[in-house]
Amino acid sequence: MLRVQGAVAAVLLGLGAASAHALDRLDFVVAGGSADLTQAVQDASQVRSLQAQGQTDPQDLLAAARADYARILAAMYARGHYSVVIRIRIDGREAAAIPALEAPTAISAIRIDVDPGDPFRFGLARVAPLAPDSELPQGFRAGAVAESGAVAEAVDVAIKAWRESGHARAFVAREEIVADHAARRLDADVGLTPGPKLRFGRLEITGEERMRERRIAKIAGLPEGETFSETELRRAETRLRRTGIFSSVALTEDEQVTAPDLLGITATVVEQKPRRYSFGAEIASLDGVSLSAAWLHRNLLGGGERLGVAADVTNIGSGESGIDYGVEVTLDRPATLTPDTTAGLVLGYSHEDEIDYALDSVTFGLKFSHIFSETLTARVGLTYDYLDGSDPGGSFTFRNLSLPIGVTWDKRDVANSPTKGFYLDAEAKPFAGFGTTGSGLRATMDGRVYRSLGEPGRFVIAARAQAGAVFGSSLLETPRDDLFFSGGGGTVRGQPYRSLGIAVARGFGPQFLIGGKYFLAGSLEARAKVTDKIGVVGFVDWGSIGLDGFTGGFSDSHAGAGLGLRYETGLGPIRLDVASPISGKTGDGVQIYVGLGQSF
Repeated sequence: MLRVQGAVAAVLLGLGAASAHALDRLDFVVAGGSADLTQAVQDASQVRSLQAQGQTDPQDLLAAARADYARILAAMYARGHYSVVIRIRIDGREAAAIPALEAPTAISAIRIDVDPGDPFRFGLARVAPLAPDSELPQGFRAGAVAESGAVAEAVDVAIKAWRESGHARAFVAREEIVADHAARRLDADVGLTPGPKLRFGRLEITGEERMRERRIAKIAGLPEGETFSETELRRAETRLRRTGIFSSVALTEDEQVTAPDLLGITATVVEQKPRRYSFGAEIASLDGVSLSAAWLHRNLLGGGERLGVAADVTNIGSGESGIDYGVEVTLDRPATLTPDTTAGLVLGYSHEDEIDYALDSVTFGLKFSHIFSETLTARVGLTYDYLDGSDPGGSFTFRNLSLPIGVTWDKRDVANSPTKGFYLDAEAKPFAGFGTTGSGLRATMDGRVYRSLGEPGRFVIAARAQAGAVFGSSLLETPRDDLFFSGGGGTVRGQPYRSLGIAVARGFGPQFLIGGKYFLAGSLEARAKVTDKIGVVGFVDWGSIGLDGFTGGFSDSHAGAGLGLRYETGLGPIRLDVASPISGKTGDGVQIYVGLGQSF
């Protein structure tokens, strides 16, 4: 009985302690009632952050309240308010007057009063001298609200402009900031010293292990002997990073200038482990399971050569077709021809076992890709393809030499789950056939647009348009993998995989399905976040296949719609979509799709 009483007493004491530590009330009062300033004060408050985390220990709350004076003051300065009066009272006592070692044993109420006063405006707003053709931010001008960050931004812009024009040693020589409280005016006068005009000197490299120094310098592409440029320096750093060889890259300027005007650069690199493995999986109710795996050696010969082997197996367990599989080997070499050009060899084999045909194909080619900017890339190649297969009409063989030319323009904010921006990929592939294979041109386009409504990323409208066409060769003379189908996760969800094509017959045999020469597809998604981790999606997809044009008597279309669930993992959302057909004759009931990343 005594033990029970002791346990009850301990529980009551614990509840009493928890109650004593509870912060029952936290009030923010900002004079003038500005919602923007009130939000700024709340965002700056460490007390509010502790309350949101359930951390209400009196000692921690007192320390946070004492720190909030400076934090709130900085937030007001950032918005141009320099005559700020701040009062933070803990159960009626000013927090600044409570000694840190005499924290109360319990805190029930904290009130934060802020009188921001009227905003100050710039009287004098000057940074001089300026580099030719440089422009200071609009917020740094006479009459504008004197936000503290505007001065720092203007100085930063001016220094970068001088560095961009070759004056790498530009610095702030004089800074006069005067606040006139009576006139609510802030005068900012900053003097710069551009320093001498310099050129890029020798690139020194440290930290490399397997990678050869000469190849590192070639990939960086730093223009030794040319006028110093901040853009060129950062571009060289980016080139080294995107090879994937290094876990860390830093380009720093030497302290001393080498006569007469050369500024040496030191590249400090840390190499990653040379090998990487990856695996992937998707599942659809009708299409079955798709598995993929890849192996990559980042630095095969010490010159940045990337050897990759990728394999995939699809339609495992599909009730509509057999298992497809393939393997591809690639060897890429960065900084070939130019620092931004990558050359590569590709060798691939694939087997397709579809409803109406089966084929084996071999591809061998040479390719080049060039990066114009972080958002714009182009590619060109020379490829030989060999296909051998059969369908209900008999056996077929296709052989052709092609010259694919493509461009990708990617302005998305995040590749695997975009909330704004756009993506455009287009390719034109002229091909010359041998024997019974026709000659012509295959063209494709994939465009995507994303827009956030309201709070960024909370509700996103995503739209996609796809198109493709084959010109020149007849239907049966065109290689089967160059024709187009519709249906499945990549085109129209809710419709069976590759279910829409062109029905043909040879002789008196039964009709069978092959791809069409013309293809159109569109998708529209509404993506909404329920929490930071969970999102829901509503979508509708449409696709069309044509024989002699995008529309007309020899074309057909179908559509599907459904709902989806997303769970954010950090590597991209796990995707679960449930869809059913809403038009067309190829539908086969509800279908389920599971994968990683948004559908597009």
